[in-house]
Amino acid sequence: MGIDGLIFLDNTGRPIIQSGFRASPSAYPLLHIDAYNNAAAKAARPGDVDPVLYVQAYNISDGPSACCHIACGDMRLLCPISGDVDPLFAFAFLQAFIDILNEYFGNISAATLKDNFDTVYQLLEETLDSSGQPLTTSPNALRDIVLLPSLMSKLLSAAAANFTSTINAGSGPAAGTFSSQIPWRKANLRYASNEVYVDVHEELRAIVNKHGTALSSNVWGKLEANTKLSGYPDCTLTFSNSHVLTDCVFHPCVRLQKWNRDRILSFVPPDGRFTLMEYRYSPAASASSSAAARLTATTPAVTTGATSSSLAITKDTVPVPIAAKISVEFEENTASFDITLTSRLTSRAIEHVVAELHLGEGATGIKCVASRGTGGSSAFSRGIGAMDVPGVPGSSGASWVFDSKRMVLRWEIPSMQSSSSWNIQGSFTSATSKRPRPSHALQIRFEIATHTFSALKVDQLKILNEQYKLFKGVRGRSLGDIEWRW
Repeated sequence: MGIDGLIFLDNTGRPIIQSGFRASPSAYPLLHIDAYNNAAAKAARPGDVDPVLYVQAYNISDGPSACCHIACGDMRLLCPISGDVDPLFAFAFLQAFIDILNEYFGNISAATLKDNFDTVYQLLEETLDSSGQPLTTSPNALRDIVLLPSLMSKLLSAAAANFTSTINAGSGPAAGTFSSQIPWRKANLRYASNEVYVDVHEELRAIVNKHGTALSSNVWGKLEANTKLSGYPDCTLTFSNSHVLTDCVFHPCVRLQKWNRDRILSFVPPDGRFTLMEYRYSPAASASSSAAARLTATTPAVTTGATSSSLAITKDTVPVPIAAKISVEFEENTASFDITLTSRLTSRAIEHVVAELHLGEGATGIKCVASRGTGGSSAFSRGIGAMDVPGVPGSSGASWVFDSKRMVLRWEIPSMQSSSSWNIQGSFTSATSKRPRPSHALQIRFEIATHTFSALKVDQLKILNEQYKLFKGVRGRSLGDIEWRW
């Protein structure tokens, strides 16, 4: 058994597009739609719905099934599975299909799918076969099989006879993928300017307790490449500190033996944008490498036991670049809070800082004052007391707004300069006579441009088998998602 199909629901829970459930009864997709809608109606928030829902069988002779679902723009994408199928298999296919939709349409919405339903149906047919097994999921191969939704594709669809004869002759758009010896790369590619750009994206996910100690702190990264190269280039990418990378996942174009032996990425890249590799940053590996080098150079071989014990206590955590101080006081049906965020970085700014605090059901009468504290550049320092109008940035550069639907206070700081501190003070009341019950965790998200937590450095990028001038570039970008408990 495999994946039974895909169903797109709009924000009201009504189906927009669904694949053909050929091996299932006609009521089978409706059971999964009702299962999700019933679960969403019972949940306080959309995020509270379990990602995998149990669905009872329609007939006694049939077995139960499961409904895997994820958000997709303003829609919900359902993936019914039955039999002995791992839900992670379904979620991996869901993410792959969403990536394909992003390649074709950019921003995904219900209106976009309705305007291009013919293209979406073609993608469903090409990515999933009748037995529920994934087929073609490479965007480079799909572009030649399913044309991009443009005026040209509409004209070609209207002239179906001429288009079909062209494909049969072997010179049409679909001939490029199937004539190539490499499944992920087109044949006979030619560019006037040959370019390779690599983006190193890293995301810090951390949980910090009320004492400021990181309970968990991990960095997950990926290398996003954009190649426009002629012919069949054989690329070699080397790093100066590849030992910090663990749990690596590679694109099919990467030669695994070369990486396992020499820690070098050797590959023939696809055309256009693709994810070259994903990894987890391990600071323990970096510390172990440097500590072992120092001990090897300064101590004799008798100290091997001490070396292993000292390396065993190394924590595999990444320092959090933001410090938070949270104080909340309660008085009958009112509560007041005082939150201060401080940048721990000394050489660069933290941008697009967003802190969210769930104030609990029935929260009302929110009053806040956001201000800039000390530290950082004096050009941005305004001192305590700079007040912001809700939703409008004031003299402190920060703004706040209360989402009455989600009961969430959202505090935004466009740019937090190095070593600077920011403060927000406020109060709120409970609509009921009960004591307010805000969430005991502050969710903090941020971005850091031209920075990576792992300090991963690309040492060299070589192109073999082709002789042309190459333009190349590498840049880094980091994101953060911290749950700071109080």
